[in-house]
Formats: sequence, structure tokens, C-alpha cells
Amino acid sequence: MKSDTAPDLAFFVLLAKLGNMTATARELGVTPPAVTKRLSLLEQRLGVRLVHRTTRRISLTNEGELYLAQAAQILNQIRDMEESVASGRAAPKGLLRVNGTPGFGRTRIAPIVSRFAHAYPEVEVELHLTDRPISLVEEAYDLAIRFGELPDTRLTARKLMRNRRFLCASPAYLKQAGEPQTPEELHRHRCILHRQNDDVYGTWRLQKGRSVELVKVRGAVSSNDGDIVLNWALDGHGIVQRSEWDVAKYLDSGRLREVMPGYTLPPADLYLYYLSRSNLPARMRVFIDFLVAEFST
Repeated sequence: MKSDTAPDLAFFVLLAKLGNMTATARELGVTPPAVTKRLSLLEQRLGVRLVHRTTRRISLTNEGELYLAQAAQILNQIRDMEESVASGRAAPKGLLRVNGTPGFGRTRIAPIVSRFAHAYPEVEVELHLTDRPISLVEEAYDLAIRFGELPDTRLTARKLMRNRRFLCASPAYLKQAGEPQTPEELHRHRCILHRQNDDVYGTWRLQKGRSVELVKVRGAVSSNDGDIVLNWALDGHGIVQRSEWDVAKYLDSGRLREVMPGYTLPPADLYLYYLSRSNLPARMRVFIDFLVAEFST
């Protein structure tokens, strides 16, 4: 590997992550023209165009997507190699990039990271919270803590927490609109819709025994933010589909009531995901053990 190859890989991964020249220049502490020149030199050396440039954003070409995927993988391998060579150190150290969902990340994961940082001060933890699905390889994350199973066979998954889903609504709404007893009756109700990831929008999957029904529901309000749709349910706008973690305290207090309890919905169990490797870096091993212990108590 040429002496300038590894820095170029890191530069391109950062550029692809931030999505524009100005942000990349700010992160690197250089001018935007310097970033443009460095990208041009990289493309000249490779003999291909890696990005499409616009005034505000960049988008990757097919060659750029390929270069990004392999660059992120090579950089991870370099980090793992260095960690393996230095594995005799008494304390784990180095950068650990963790991804989580916004609401749960703020309330549960961030305090765990705080406790971990006190216990392992030589490990630098970056916690990034995103609603959208992410790629551990292409976005250079070490671990992801997310609800639901990810369809990527390259990943190792460890369940951290069981998390059922419910249909629920406020007592005020159910008093005014009545309580549905079957999936077909949901067509006559106002439902609050959560536009989430790649889920089929407005379609709820209900199961009773071996029978599964897909119900297309409608409502006057929808949002891509889970806290917003939950608050709308509390305000009496209709029936919402939420997870046990979101609504348990409101069901206990009576501010929400479970609807159609005889039916089950696909669970939203919490998983820890990371790339399958024969030798995990020490910083990852201790963080995984720390997380599992936290959710076991």
C-alpha cells in the first residue's frame, strides 16, 4: 500500500459521510478548495470519477460507492490489526463508533455510555443517533443498538431486551369512537401513523393463533418521529402502534389503554449488531460485555 493510500481512504470515507466539501474542510481544518483539490488528485490517481458534484451536496458514482465500501472495510481491518498487535495492554483504548436510535439513545444508551466512559477512560466513544437505517461497513460504525432484526448476514446480533408492540389509544378516544374488536373494524377508526424506515406505510400486521392479517389503516395525522405520534395518541387523536418500552408507563397509569389485546404484532426487540469477526478489538469486547450486563440487571 502506498504511503498516501490510507490517508486517502480515511479522507474519502469522511467526505462521503459528511456529504459536502465545506463540512469536510471544517472537519479537517482546511479550506474547501483544498478538499476539492485533494479529491481531484485522488480521482486522477485512480482514473475514475468518484463523486458527482453540486453546489451544496455530493453524490457518489458507482465507482465511488465501490471505493467507499472497500475503503471503510480496509480502515476497519487496519484498526483491528493495530488493536490485535497491542492487545497485551492492560486497558482497552481507541475509538469506538456506536449508532443508536434517537429516543432510546438519549434516555437509555447515553447514560450507559457515560458509565462506560468512567470505567474505561482510554476508550473514546462516539455515539451517533439516527432514525434511518445505517450500514456498519459503509459508515464505519463498530456497533449499532437498534430495535428489530437487520437483514444482513455479515452481522452478529445479540438480543439485549425483549420489546413487544401494542395497539393502544387514550380512554377519551375509545369512549368517543368505540373499541375495535377485529382487524376489519380498524378501517372505521382514526389511526396515527408512524412513517418509519422501510416499513410498509400504513399497513399493520396482526396475528391471532396461526392467522395473520395485514390491515391498511388511515388517519388524519402521521409523523416520522415516534415521540410525536405517541403524544398524539395521548391527546386522543386515535389508535397508535407503539412498543412496550414507549408505552408501558402510560398503560400502567391508565393514560393509554391496550386495544385488541387478543392480537399480537411483530416485536421490536432491542439488538446489538456488529460485524462478524474472529478477533474482536478489546474496546469492542469490553463495551459489549458492559452493555449486556447493563440490560441484564
